[in-house]
Amino acid sequence: MSLENIRLATASKDRLSRLKRTTGITQWNVLCRWALALSLADASTPLVREVVTDSNVEMSWKTFAGPHGDLYLALLKQRCVADGLEPTDENVSKTLTIHLARGIGYLGAHKEMTAIEGLIGAVATV
Repeated sequence: MSLENIRLATASKDRLSRLKRTTGITQWNVLCRWALALSLADASTPLVREVVTDSNVEMSWKTFAGPHGDLYLALLKQRCVADGLEPTDENVSKTLTIHLARGIGYLGAHKEMTAIEGLIGAVATV
């Protein structure tokens, strides 16, 4: 696992594909950033600890994080520490993967998030 390239699980890809159609947001990275923010805002530990990243959707860390890479990295390291993990590269990468999966699940599970207004409302409360 590495932060250089981020690959999504097939289930996450499918949910994001639906969200792209219904919201009009065409970029995977934008939806993934929102998903990460939603998941990190939830203080509970994600139930799923292992995510099989088996889809053909892959993006570089630079594409995912954009100009805010340092901020996202700091948030992920902070979450590792909060969860009792050493913020090693491997733990940070795993934390990103599980929180992306959970956040994408959050985005896809709520009816109000099938429109861009619902997404903005959800993220604005984070």
